Amino acid sequence: MTIQVRVLNPNEAHILNHLAPDVFDNPPDPRWTAEFFADARHHLAAALDGETVVGMASGVHYVHPDKPPELFINEVGVSDAYQGQGLGRRLMDTLLEHARTLGCVAAWTLTEPDNVAARRLYSAVGGEEDTCQISVFPLGQENA
Repeated sequence: MTIQVRVLNPNEAHILNHLAPDVFDNPPDPRWTAEFFADARHHLAAALDGETVVGMASGVHYVHPDKPPELFINEVGVSDAYQGQGLGRRLMDTLLEHARTLGCVAAWTLTEPDNVAARRLYSAVGGEEDTCQISVFPLGQENA
């Protein structure tokens, strides 16, 4: 069967009920899934093998008073059983093309220095590594 890659519509949150293992870091929470899909600035490209989600790339587009729209790529995940088939690239290409249709002028993401697979993927789709330092501010509500 051919694997279809496309951006899900807001009314398709139920598609995430059929997941292959390892697509997300954790099982999707129905509350957060509903909130994600209710927000027009959130986007999720899915790789579908029939009705099963075998990969995804998520992002959020945003604007700032002095800058044009950009896309933050939050996460890319492909089930272990489907890796090595170019799905990560197809997911990224689909999400980036969607960002272009939204008027985004750039997209960016973060990854750990030792995540060689992610860094290789981002480079393959045209990403250029930058030297930045990330600051994380725990707010004490991890599982709210």
